[in-house]
Amino acid sequence: MTAETNDKISKSPKNSLLFRNPVTRFLRENLGILIGLLILCLILVIYDFHRGRTVFLSTNNIMNVLRQMSTNLYIACAMTMIIILGGIDLSVGSIMSLSGCVTAMLLMYNNFSLFMAVMMGLLVGIALGAFNGLVVSKTTIPPFIVTLATMNIARGASYVYTGGQPIRVMSDSFNFIGSGYVLKNIPVPVIYLIIIVALSAFIMNRTRLGRHIYAVGGNPTAARFSGIKNARVLFFAFLFSGLMSAISGIVLASRMFSGQPTAGQGAEMDAIAAVVLGGTSMSGGVGKIGGTAIGALIIGVLNNGLNLLNINSFWQYIVKGVVILIAVYVDFLKKTRKQA
Repeated sequence: MTAETNDKISKSPKNSLLFRNPVTRFLRENLGILIGLLILCLILVIYDFHRGRTVFLSTNNIMNVLRQMSTNLYIACAMTMIIILGGIDLSVGSIMSLSGCVTAMLLMYNNFSLFMAVMMGLLVGIALGAFNGLVVSKTTIPPFIVTLATMNIARGASYVYTGGQPIRVMSDSFNFIGSGYVLKNIPVPVIYLIIIVALSAFIMNRTRLGRHIYAVGGNPTAARFSGIKNARVLFFAFLFSGLMSAISGIVLASRMFSGQPTAGQGAEMDAIAAVVLGGTSMSGGVGKIGGTAIGALIIGVLNNGLNLLNINSFWQYIVKGVVILIAVYVDFLKKTRKQA
């Protein structure tokens, strides 16, 4: 390598201190969706200003957005790993429902302590996630089919277990899990959100497991020949998804003061929307937890904005569908440019 080449490399942006800065790198990688988020917020601020109010930027509303998006982001962190691996998990919403119902039933009708009821609810999610991971990793059945079956099994189990009726929970300690506050105005689910996002980002960016997830998602055959246990990586991703779904279901049940067999319907679509909007490729191998967090925030702000604009909630489904379509199309354009 010549001295001239070395000089060019040393002066390149990727080797500058500015580029190495994590915050700067994060901004560069997610500039497009950050601009989209800012434009969305600006539209809502202008609308508020036109109406002579400051609802959107109020502390209460911002915390409300974060609390409402928190359950989606728990699932989306795990969904990011699965989609990077080239898979998908359609069972997350049903696992949410079953975990919340089991926790509520054990707490109210079986005299379980709060700790044991929550642990059993988490165990349900872990068991279903492990089942998904085991079948996907040990067979050639596509994840779409496996998780579609689990989705129906878990949803049916929720209805059978509860008799199709919500389970009212009259417990302040349980309700604190999803409806409580710390430091007066910070919702407890937001604390879980920070921990889960930080843990997921650490796994993906700082551990061997994270490198293996990217390797298997990028080229499973090459990963296998390099000594990576593909089955173990797949098993972990679906196990983690089951755990995150259970946490989300318990938090949601706490927020609603009841275990609902209908809870979590459409949760898989919200999670996929956040992941794809955050820049994760549906073909696998590419994606970041930070982008997913921004994607979930966009979905949360969008839902909140439609409510503030007094737009019928049914339109939210149409908007989310359009958002997913646009995000997938942008991913298609990126791949086309790279191939060219």
